[in-house]
Amino acid sequence: MPENGKGGRVHPLADVLVIIKESWGLEFLFRWAHVLVGIAWIGLLYYFNFVQVPAFAELDAGARNQATDKLASRALWWFRWAAVATVVFGVLILLVQPSGSDTWGRLFYGEYYKSFAGISISVGILLALTMFANVWLVIWPNQKKVIANARNVLAGGEADPAAADAGRRALMASRQNAIFSFAMLFFMVGTSHFFASLSSGEPGGERGIFWAVTIVVWALLELNCLGIIGGRGTGGTNWFYDNHKRAIGTGLVLVLFWYLLWVLVF
Repeated sequence: MPENGKGGRVHPLADVLVIIKESWGLEFLFRWAHVLVGIAWIGLLYYFNFVQVPAFAELDAGARNQATDKLASRALWWFRWAAVATVVFGVLILLVQPSGSDTWGRLFYGEYYKSFAGISISVGILLALTMFANVWLVIWPNQKKVIANARNVLAGGEADPAAADAGRRALMASRQNAIFSFAMLFFMVGTSHFFASLSSGEPGGERGIFWAVTIVVWALLELNCLGIIGGRGTGGTNWFYDNHKRAIGTGLVLVLFWYLLWVLVF
């Protein structure tokens, strides 16, 4: 334990308070919270895709409605708010990280995003924000219809014919989020532990090539999960949404694609 100037012992809490006052101390706390709530968000995403959906498919209608009412509704609450917390703490990390600018940390420091680390974290942010938008603009609004239908049927009412389509919309967006999550985590973790050592020098005009290909792939996949490209049926361009194992395989292929793109371009 450290000593104070009079030879006495300093209480550990004093050290903690000093750390918290420093920007890097705040960065550590925000990063810890970001990882904690991120585990909750992505963990529930994997639960829905790899556990709940296959299990619900084996249940009869009555049991599935009961599980939707009692289980899925609770899991979705933690799911959507964990997504919010993950994004908030991610922004706070960028706000307190040191940069060449005197204000707003790295969040609005343009030069940072031109570096290899900046490019890597930017792709991770793009995928994470897309997943966040899918949660709140597609998955949750449609799951509310599914939950309302399940509760109405359990109460003796008639089934809502629109519930099946709502469930399909939510499923496709959720499966795409699972696919995106593999590459999102690859870039988020790789920013500090991989991409800086993989590349040498400073990126130049090749940034444009990398981003052009990245944006095209991202846009095609997102438009597809929204039903704009391949509709909302099975098969075709929706083939990898129809089975959770296919979604896992597609996510891994996407990681390999972006790794090769990085190596070839930079």
